[in-house]
Amino acid sequence: MKTNHLFATIGLLGVVLSGPAATQVRGRAVQTGTVPVYKIEVVSSSTKAINYRHRSGSTTIGFKGTAISPRANGEAKVESKKGYIEIEVEFDDLQKPRELSPEFLTYVLWAITPEGRAQNLGELLVDGNRGKLNVTTELQAFGLIVTAEPYFAVTAPSDTVVLENVVRPETRGQIQDFEAKYELLKRGQYVRNLRPETLSAFTPDGKIPLELVEARNAILIARGAEADRWAAETFEKAVSRLKQAEDYHARKQKKPSVSAAREAVQTAEDARLIAVQRIEQDHQARERAAAAQREADATARADEEAARRAQADRDRQIAEQERLTAEKQRLAAEQDRSASNAARQAALDAQRQAQSEADRARQSAEEANRLRAQAEQEKAQLRERLLQQLNMVLQTRSTARGLIVNMSDVLFDTARFTLKPGAREKLAKIAGIVVSHPGLKLQVEGHTDRVGTDDYNLTLSENRAGAVRDFLVQQGIAASEVASRGFGKTRPVVSNDTAAGRQQNRRVEIVVSGSPLGIEISDSSAGSANER
Repeated sequence: MKTNHLFATIGLLGVVLSGPAATQVRGRAVQTGTVPVYKIEVVSSSTKAINYRHRSGSTTIGFKGTAISPRANGEAKVESKKGYIEIEVEFDDLQKPRELSPEFLTYVLWAITPEGRAQNLGELLVDGNRGKLNVTTELQAFGLIVTAEPYFAVTAPSDTVVLENVVRPETRGQIQDFEAKYELLKRGQYVRNLRPETLSAFTPDGKIPLELVEARNAILIARGAEADRWAAETFEKAVSRLKQAEDYHARKQKKPSVSAAREAVQTAEDARLIAVQRIEQDHQARERAAAAQREADATARADEEAARRAQADRDRQIAEQERLTAEKQRLAAEQDRSASNAARQAALDAQRQAQSEADRARQSAEEANRLRAQAEQEKAQLRERLLQQLNMVLQTRSTARGLIVNMSDVLFDTARFTLKPGAREKLAKIAGIVVSHPGLKLQVEGHTDRVGTDDYNLTLSENRAGAVRDFLVQQGIAASEVASRGFGKTRPVVSNDTAAGRQQNRRVEIVVSGSPLGIEISDSSAGSANER
């Protein structure tokens, strides 16, 4: 998802074919030392999801292969029980994962919620060309896909989708069409800093367990992501578990070897994720330092220019004073020659002096206008720069009130005001940007849909706005610079008549204003629904 960091938009990364729909994936690269890390954003994806109503019994669904593995097929029995869903799947005509790409050793079954959250349900081991898996999930509405992966403990699905669920006529449950905007890692993401031939190959001869091969590759992939530098302690734990697994294998102790190998895979993936997070944090720190230095340089240049103009004005005044003194001396000498000439010269001097003062006044007015225009231009540039920076974290728009950052409802648990980890990460980035620009003011405003009573919605919106404000203060923003307010359901941005509209109306907005942007709005209720 991150020495100087170079951001570059790399355009269309790839297309994942998934049944009748195609998923277009875009991303950007962040260069950190020798490790480029890619952030992937899904533009659009459509598939079928089923709401397995709570304790509604069992049903069956089918699976069909995608364009990547068209012969693959399978079926699943899904049973809703008290507090969880049980899933039994069987698949046929599966290729060996390594036939798809050298980095892949196994298959993983994923559940994708209508909101796009991907949950790793477990590893699908292939025996010949068949595979079985029996798992549970606490989710109720979801679609199922199978992807090829380098090891079982991955935390995000790759774009190599080989199977997806299909609804049969006898399938029971509420069928839903949804846009599954979940993150897909492009093929080669894990091994972009490794040569494919350095990865261990799995051969079904029984000599080396698949779990041990996955552990070896997980260590190589984590090292390729510089986990040995950025997450050294966790990486060393993974290496230690791999050594232990190798030792058990050498002593022909299969079960302890497999257990230690799986622990090594999981620990290596933890180390890789920690490294990615710390690389991003390092990048943000460097960006803040660079922004502060640029601002200091601009201030220094402005001070130097002001001093130069002031000295030039003093020099002009001295020169003008010396000229006037000489002129007066000349006039005094001419008074002896002719009274009429003296009077005429006095009138001429007065005219010249008046013109000089008028010229100075005009120049001063022009300079004041230029400085005002320059200050307004600098504020506009800062506003555009902040808009771009904030838009990289959360959707941001520019309004007469200031820059409005929109946090959608999915960043909170349903009907609660506790921030999810993803929301905390994005807010931490927002705080980092705001702290680097002193003088900014934040107004956190909570909104709900029309479901529920007025008092309930007002309280929920106030609590959500307060939770965001408290977290921003914890991240280093002065408490006096952040205010919060809840508006309940009084300010919808779209109609509440549809689920999509209600989800848009459930939001928290952060209004960024202040003197650096040339916006001073003390009344937090200012603005209209259209402006929002």
